[in-house]
Amino acid sequence: MEFKIEACHSGTEARVGVLHTPHGEVRTPAFVAVATRGTVKALSADDVRALGIQILIGNTYHLTLRPGAEVVGALGGLHGFSGWDGPWMTDSGGFQVFSLGAGKEHGVGKIASIFPGEAPPKPTGPSLVKLTEEGARFRSVVDGAWVFFSPEEVIRAQRLLGADVILPLDECTSPFHDRAYTEAAMERTHRWAERALKAFRDTQGLGPNPDQALFGIVQGGAYEDLRRRSAREIAGMNFPGFAIGGSLGRSKEDMFRVIEWTVEELPKEKPRHLLGIGTVEDIVEAVKRGIDTFDCAAPTRMARNGTLLSAREEGFRLNIKGARFRRDDRPIEEGCDCPTCRRYSRAFLHHLLRSGELSYFRLATLHNLRFMVRLMAAIRARIASGGEISVEHVMEELLA
Repeated sequence: MEFKIEACHSGTEARVGVLHTPHGEVRTPAFVAVATRGTVKALSADDVRALGIQILIGNTYHLTLRPGAEVVGALGGLHGFSGWDGPWMTDSGGFQVFSLGAGKEHGVGKIASIFPGEAPPKPTGPSLVKLTEEGARFRSVVDGAWVFFSPEEVIRAQRLLGADVILPLDECTSPFHDRAYTEAAMERTHRWAERALKAFRDTQGLGPNPDQALFGIVQGGAYEDLRRRSAREIAGMNFPGFAIGGSLGRSKEDMFRVIEWTVEELPKEKPRHLLGIGTVEDIVEAVKRGIDTFDCAAPTRMARNGTLLSAREEGFRLNIKGARFRRDDRPIEEGCDCPTCRRYSRAFLHHLLRSGELSYFRLATLHNLRFMVRLMAAIRARIASGGEISVEHVMEELLA
């Protein structure tokens, strides 16, 4: 894997680059579409390719539980198994371990806000995880059986899955974890990173993709000294790229500070990925602070729930469930070139959703992912031209 920076923006940390992988190029900044179980929900590989999506991210936790890493590996890895032969990432399953453990205890996760403000924790259930120095033991969401993830096992599984970029097991923390716990979790993540690097070397030749790249994960919560220390220590292990994970604080302002602290300590010539963040405002602000790639399930999940993305709407969101769309013959967004906007009206999509028609999920997801592709292209154009990078200017570029 090689990362080449093609242009840097004057006045911010934003840059345009190309990530070269064994299965194709990714032009950055880029949105990584979430394909948790080997597919983007409601879409085929051909759909995704036609939208201009460059890279997908699968979930090691879910793919290990079903159908099993060995099954995927025997069928050519994710590239052969899924029908998507472009670049793949896989995460480690660390966030799923968190969401089944501390996330449940603190009421923080994909559904509960990851930016909970100062509100005290409201548990959503007891922890289903037993965390030790050796790894994480948790209940399978498939059959309830106990499953054990160690840093070594996670690497072995990802070797079989065969993604181009893989991540080591890490311990995510909650915004409500105190400093002492956050520091201990960070140090454990560093020890697991060293074990993962050794396992990565020891498993060379296992699986269908001999040219995988293992990125390091920076932890440390919203504590400046811990984030900077984690970034320096992970950078010192000579990973070819980095991901920023764990608690990003209790607010968007906390998140932006965490990104700034982290990026300042990482090598400028290597790619930086922000885990689990994908709203318009957050992407623009994170790009300005030096982030190259993003993954987030929100655009596809929102589509399925009736929220469609549009540069022309307040908050960039349109709730197609609303009765006002019953006779609206306009596309979701004027000027959008997605297959849905080229052919179907808001009224029809409103009808499909209210009627429970399965075709709605595909049409809505096509639009939201195409919006993300257009958004990232507009951001790259702003960086390359040297123009001001703000949400307003990026929207102007997108609509031009």
